Amino acid sequence: MVPTGTAAQSQRRLDVEFGGYTAAGRKAENQDAFAAHQPAAGARQLKGVVACIADGVSSSDNAQLASQTSVTHFIEDYYSTPDTWPVKTAAARVLAALNAWLYHHGRQQTLPHNSLVTTFSAAIVKSNTAHLLHVGDSRIYRLRGSTLELLTRDHTRAEDAGCLIRALGMDTHLEVDYHGEEVQSGDILILTSDGVHGVLPLKALGDLLRAGLGDPDANLEALATRVVERALARGSDDNLSCLLVRVNQVPLEDIDEVHRKLTQLAIPPALEEGMKLDGYEVLRVLHNGTRSHVYLVRDPAGDDLKVLKAPSPNFADDPQYLESFIRERWVGQRIDHRGVMKMYAPPASPFLYHLCEYIEGQTLRQWMFDHPQPSLTEVRDVTRGVITALRVFQRMGMVHRDLKPENIMVTATGQIKLIDFGTVQVGGLEEIAAPLHEQYPVGSVDYIAPEYLLGQRGTHQSDIFSLGVVVYEMLTGRVPFAMSNVHRRPPVRFDQWHYRSARLVCPALPVWVDLALRRATRPQPARRYQALSEFLQDLCTPNRAALERSESAPLLERNPTRFWQLVTALLFILVVGQWLWMSR
Repeated sequence: MVPTGTAAQSQRRLDVEFGGYTAAGRKAENQDAFAAHQPAAGARQLKGVVACIADGVSSSDNAQLASQTSVTHFIEDYYSTPDTWPVKTAAARVLAALNAWLYHHGRQQTLPHNSLVTTFSAAIVKSNTAHLLHVGDSRIYRLRGSTLELLTRDHTRAEDAGCLIRALGMDTHLEVDYHGEEVQSGDILILTSDGVHGVLPLKALGDLLRAGLGDPDANLEALATRVVERALARGSDDNLSCLLVRVNQVPLEDIDEVHRKLTQLAIPPALEEGMKLDGYEVLRVLHNGTRSHVYLVRDPAGDDLKVLKAPSPNFADDPQYLESFIRERWVGQRIDHRGVMKMYAPPASPFLYHLCEYIEGQTLRQWMFDHPQPSLTEVRDVTRGVITALRVFQRMGMVHRDLKPENIMVTATGQIKLIDFGTVQVGGLEEIAAPLHEQYPVGSVDYIAPEYLLGQRGTHQSDIFSLGVVVYEMLTGRVPFAMSNVHRRPPVRFDQWHYRSARLVCPALPVWVDLALRRATRPQPARRYQALSEFLQDLCTPNRAALERSESAPLLERNPTRFWQLVTALLFILVVGQWLWMSR
């Protein structure tokens, strides 16, 4: 049942308005700059609304170029980053590139003091959070009700407030302050250059803002103008800028809103061969399960074959399952790589389903059945293909979280393709309002990384763990950890995972390969490989350092087969000796 609520509530979106003013003041040139952008609703939900301000260092002839370049290019480049990146990642990448550009061109100047250096402060309002990025001595305040609060700190010398210790373009290394602040409807963010706050202390600025907001005829631009003029009247001798951002409305954050969004489309009924859905003719039923129905269909626009996947009607009232199903489409349509199953945008339809690439091949699980004793070369080839695909997810700020043989396809030509994106962790999506709380860790119990079961967030190293388990299973036919009772007695510590050497099952397996598997599947993420390439390298060539460390390890770790042979022999000798002694 869909919760009750007005149509206006169900369409409630982030809405802000801007007003700003800048003036050269008593100087001949205005070296301040600000910019703001509120995109269309779709981009606003995924990327947020941006406002930023910059103040070029006045000693440079290029101060105006530095400040204007920073604000304009930051906004342009930020909205060009992948939607999957979290705000912090996207903004940090853009600022690092801006800093490198400013520093490089500043070094090309004939006079050292003409470098391209500027302060920079930005507020990115996404969903119910204002993401603040700040370097230099511009400032960001928040006015909530009658309370004005400073949200940034000046990066200046304690003994000389006019001397910057951090700024864009100042050095090759950029250190930016970042933090998130909750925003509410009615909040106003105030961005100022030091020409304003240098002469208007917190109380004076607060009084001016409150008085201006009390005037029913005043708008934000008029209020920003009033702030600049007041600072000029109080003796400011610098450029002056004030940018106001009023949050008129924030998105709903309750779970009911998410449920309404996910249940706008109807789940289609189970289909049979010959039936059609939106013109797609079912040629074969590939899978009929409790969670989903999968069909091979013919595209009505041509003879192309596609796979149509629809959720099971059994989950029509399960918002978490539906959220996962919709996320799978969102992820799949943003990845275009030969190692990842393609997903196509379905036509306008009242039904909820996916259209996917038809992959002629078999799952890695079936491949393992057909190749119970694969060569190391074959295993490396499969591993290399999976790693190539996983790198695409990593570059997009995603973690697959459900890597297992059933979700890896092997085509007739040996091409590896990853499928099933319903549990993919997407940093950018997690910042959108009302993500549904996952009651239980996602993923299959034999392949799930320990940090998930211990309530921690996944990283790309979680996928390295799952890949390590898959590779271990290809070589041995087993998994390295006994986790069959995890649902009855959930683990609470990392030391509850005990690695079983692959050489116990395959004594002929090289020690260095077992060492690579052991490191990839370390329970503690920090002790695993930091990069997929490191794992692949150690699967292909012996890691001398690891081998040297293993030689000083106990016999049980170095050669488990020999250890248990010796233990068995010793027990046999003890039993025979005891029997001989008792028979005397």
